[in-house]
Amino acid sequence: MAISAATNLDPIFEPVIEQAGFKLVRLRMMGGANRILQVMAERPDGGMDVDDCAALSHALLDFIEAQDPIEGEYEIEVSSPGIDRPLTRPMDFSRWSGHEARIELHAPVETPAGPRKRFRATLLGLDGQDVVIRDTSLSSADIRFAFRNVANAKLVLTDKLINEDLKTRKSSATQEK
Repeated sequence: MAISAATNLDPIFEPVIEQAGFKLVRLRMMGGANRILQVMAERPDGGMDVDDCAALSHALLDFIEAQDPIEGEYEIEVSSPGIDRPLTRPMDFSRWSGHEARIELHAPVETPAGPRKRFRATLLGLDGQDVVIRDTSLSSADIRFAFRNVANAKLVLTDKLINEDLKTRKSSATQEK
């Protein structure tokens, strides 16, 4: 049975993605007349190369052809999250602790400078279901808010992030040999 694009698609596609050996990072339907199902995924080790994208695309296309889970026409786009990846799961805020991120909230939270809903801050991790950040523009104030209040979050491309990515790639290449 096909569903409309407005329905949450994660529960439908996540098992297929996991069965193919990947972890879902973000899934969303974009566009109007020419719709695109964007699937952002990674291997359990955090990597994702062109061959991985092709393998996941084939698994998803086989599933779509057999199940027809979404009404109407659309294209599928599979990609890696990239270095300046979106933060979509609570564990992302812990995994990337110490790195800068741009965060937009659904509703403002109180800060020393008054209510705000947009931040460029250093991730400090999670405290239960609360995200904790340090906004250096506010005299290094620590700010917390519920994960469910996060509308959008993405890592900021910094030298520190690039260096960590290079170390991870080098380590993965050494382990594969």
